[in-house]
Amino acid sequence: MAEIIWQREAPGLDPAVHAKVSAFLGKLREDDTAPGLHIEKINGADPLIRTGRVNQQWRALLVRVQGTDGPPHYIYLGTYNHDEAIALAKTHRVEINQTNGVAELIKASLQGTPPQRKTQAKPAAKPKPDDISTASWSRLEVQGITVEDLVGLGMRRSFAEAAFATTDDDGLQELADTVDGLWQGYAMLDLAFGASLDAVRERYSLDWTPSAGARTEDDLLKALRHPAARLEFAFLETDEDFQAAIEARDFGAWRTFLHPEQRDYATRRRSGSFRVTGGAGTGKTVVLLHRARHLARQNPDARIVLTTYNTTLADSLRDNLLLLDSTVQIAPDLGTSGVYVAGVDAIARRVLASTNALGLPLRDAVQTVLGPRGTNILGMTGDETWVRAAKSAPTGALPEGLLTPAFLEAEYATSVLPHRVLDARGYARVPRRGRGVALNRAERNDLWTVVEGYRSFASLGGTTSFEEKAAVAAAALELGASRGGKQVADHVLVDEAQDLSPSRLLLLRALVAPGPDDLFLAEDAQQRIYGQKVVLAHYGIKISGRSRRLTLNYRTTAENLAFALRVLDGGDFEDLDGDITEKAGYRSARRGPTPELIEASGKLDEYARAATRLKRWIDDGDTPDELGVLVRSTRDVDTLLESIRSFGVPVQAVANRERPPAAKVALMTMHRAKGMEFRRVIMLGMAAGARPSSAALPEADQADAMQRQRSLIYVAATRARDELVVMWSGRRSSLVPSVKGEPPS
Repeated sequence: MAEIIWQREAPGLDPAVHAKVSAFLGKLREDDTAPGLHIEKINGADPLIRTGRVNQQWRALLVRVQGTDGPPHYIYLGTYNHDEAIALAKTHRVEINQTNGVAELIKASLQGTPPQRKTQAKPAAKPKPDDISTASWSRLEVQGITVEDLVGLGMRRSFAEAAFATTDDDGLQELADTVDGLWQGYAMLDLAFGASLDAVRERYSLDWTPSAGARTEDDLLKALRHPAARLEFAFLETDEDFQAAIEARDFGAWRTFLHPEQRDYATRRRSGSFRVTGGAGTGKTVVLLHRARHLARQNPDARIVLTTYNTTLADSLRDNLLLLDSTVQIAPDLGTSGVYVAGVDAIARRVLASTNALGLPLRDAVQTVLGPRGTNILGMTGDETWVRAAKSAPTGALPEGLLTPAFLEAEYATSVLPHRVLDARGYARVPRRGRGVALNRAERNDLWTVVEGYRSFASLGGTTSFEEKAAVAAAALELGASRGGKQVADHVLVDEAQDLSPSRLLLLRALVAPGPDDLFLAEDAQQRIYGQKVVLAHYGIKISGRSRRLTLNYRTTAENLAFALRVLDGGDFEDLDGDITEKAGYRSARRGPTPELIEASGKLDEYARAATRLKRWIDDGDTPDELGVLVRSTRDVDTLLESIRSFGVPVQAVANRERPPAAKVALMTMHRAKGMEFRRVIMLGMAAGARPSSAALPEADQADAMQRQRSLIYVAATRARDELVVMWSGRRSSLVPSVKGEPPS
C-alpha cells in the first residue's frame, strides 16, 4: 500500500472532477502498480516526478519517493489538464535545503529576477519599525538583520536580497507569498516583525544538520518530516486522514498543516499548567484541539476535559475535534475515559448532580461557600434577585452605582465567592483585586447587607447562580481530594479562558491534580467580552515560565486585521498573568480588500444597503452560509430579519444555543459570533452611542465596560476571512477606526 503526502498548495478541484481524483488517489493508495493508473515518468523532468491518469483529460502531478524500507510515498501536487500537467512536471521538483535539511517544493515557473534595491538616500537615523512605510529602510534592516543572516538560516540569496529591497509591509507580504519553501516566507516575516534569529531558528528547528554526501530518497523522506517542512507537506497516515483529504475542497486547512510552533505546543509534554495566547485567528483553538487528540492518542484511558465558557462554543469544539479526527473517543460522562466536551457551567452542574457517585461532600461544600443552607441548589436564581436584594441596603447609604445589578454581580463574583466570604467581618478583610472601585468599611458593611439579602432570597427558593454553582462544585472537588478522593480528570484543556470568572477557574483547577500536563489554557485578553479582569495565580493556576504567544493570523486578511487592531487603540488589555497584552508583531498570512465603511441616511437605508450587498455577493457566486451579518443586540436581529428577507435573501437569525443555518445567511449578535468565521461579514449599527449604557456604574467599571466594547467590535471584525463591510446611520461610533484612502472627516 502506498502512502500519500499532500502538498499544501495543491489547487482546489472542480466539482466535476473531484470524485474522479478521489477514486484515483484511493486506487493509488491501494496499489500504485495497477496498470490503469498509468504512473509515468516525464522526459526532461526531475527523476522523482510522475504523472498519473485520472481520466483521458486530467492528470495528477506526483512526486514518488521510495525509501530503503517501507512503502512508496507519493506527494500529491494537484490535478491538471493533460498538457498543463506535462509542462508543470518539467518545472516542479521537491528537494532538500542544503543548509538546514528542510524539504521544499521548487517551482521554476515562479522564479524571477528579484527587485532591485531602491537607491534613494536613507534617513540619517533608522526609523522605528512602525514608521518604515515612509522610509527607505527595510524592516529587516531596522531589526538589525542582514542578508547573510537570512542566507545562514537557509533562505535563498535572491529571496533575501529581495526582502532587503522591500520597504513596505505589503511588498514584504507579497514577496513571502512567492518564495519556494513556505517556511522561508514565514520566517522572513517573523524576523521583519521583531523575532530574534535565535527565536526563529528554534521555532522552525533550523539547527538540524543535513547528512553529508549524496542525497538519497531516505534523506528526502526524513526532510519531508522536518517540522518546518510540515508547514506544506502532510502525511496522510490513517484512513481518516486520507478520507478527510479527498473529501475536503480546501485541504490546506488547520486540520493538517500546523506551524512548527503550533505543533510544538500541541504535542510537547509540559511540567505543569501551560498557556498559549494570541490575537483572534492565530490558531489557539487549533492548538487546543490538536492537543486533545494528541493526549487521547498517547493514552486511550486518559480522562480529558475540553471546555470553554459556554455551551455553544463547547458544541463547536466537539464538532471540530471530530472533524480533526473522527476516531477520537468522546467521553460519555465526566470522569470517564476519552474527551469530555462541555461548557464550564455544564461541568459545574454535572459535578453537583453527581456528588454521590463521585463521593464528594456536597453539604460541606455548600456551607464552605454559602454558609448555612440546604443542599437544594440546582435551581437557577433569577436575574431580578439582585434588584430585590439592593432594596435591603440602608436608604441613601450607598451611591447609586454600587447598587446596580451589574456592579453587585461583579463584586460578588470577584470578591466574595472566590474567597468564600461568609460574614461582614470576612468581607471587610477580603482583597478586592482588579475591582478598581475603592470601598471604605462602612460601604462594605452596607454592601454585605445586600449580599445577605441576595443569599436569603436564593436559599428560600433553593436556587443558585452559575457563579455559585461553580464555586460550590470547586469546593466539593477540593474537599473530596483532601479526604483521599481523586480528581475527575487527568488533563483539562480550556478555550477562551479570558472570559472565565474566578469561581470557574477554581473549578477547573479542582478538576485535575497539579502536575505534568494538568491544565492547558488558550486565551486572548483582547477578546474579553464577558466578566472582569482576573489573574490565574490568584486562583491556584501557576503558569510562570510556561506561557507562549502566537502572532500569525491565519483567518482574516492583513487589511481586516489592521482595522480590528486599530479598534483596540486607547485601551490597555491585561492578560491572565496581569501583564499588558502587546499588539506588536501581530500579522496576517493573507491579503484582501480594505474594509469598506458605509454611512447610511437612516436605519431603513442601512438595512436596505445590507440586503443589497448580500444579494450581490450571492449573485456573484457566494453561498449564503459563507456570509454573516452581525449586530449589537437581539432587538436589532428582530427588526433586521424581515427587512433582509424582503429582498429575497435567504437569511436566518441564530440565537445563542442554535447552530448556524445551512444554505442561509447567518444573522446574529456580535456576542453570538464569538468562535465563528465567515467569508464576508457585514457589521451593522456602528453608530455613536449604540452600546449598552454604563452611566449608572462607578467610573472604574465604566472604563472596563468600554474595554469590553472595544473587544466586542474587535471580535466581530475578525470574524471576516476575506471582506468586511461596516455600516451605520447617524454619527459614526468613535470606536470605528478610519481606513486607508478614506477622506478626512
